[in-house]
Amino acid sequence: METTKSMKENTEEQAALFSALADPTRLKLVKLLCRQHTPDALCVNALAGLLGVSQSAVSQHLRVLKAIGLVKGERRGYHIHYFVNRKILKHCQEIVSALLNLEEQTEEKSCQEYCPDRREEDVSPE
Repeated sequence: METTKSMKENTEEQAALFSALADPTRLKLVKLLCRQHTPDALCVNALAGLLGVSQSAVSQHLRVLKAIGLVKGERRGYHIHYFVNRKILKHCQEIVSALLNLEEQTEEKSCQEYCPDRREEDVSPE
């Protein structure tokens, strides 16, 4: 059974991932970068053109994605080219799979253990 501390850490990591991917433009950006590989990485100018947004907006979205480690940049001359960090992408896939795993059975305490009203109902006078 998952401890409270590890559950909190997992929940915070899951929230950070979903928060980063909650914006439609960031999600498009990730999808676009997933199709790229290191030699074919794209610069901010190319990403802005492909997404139909400003270079400034792309930079801000990349900042959020880099903060969770999902995107990496590599300087090539005057430009930085971006690509998805495949190792972190795999970890993100595991996070989502673990969160959405409906088959996994956990031993959660019932409402009766937490709710005083429910406990009183169980102790009825005869």
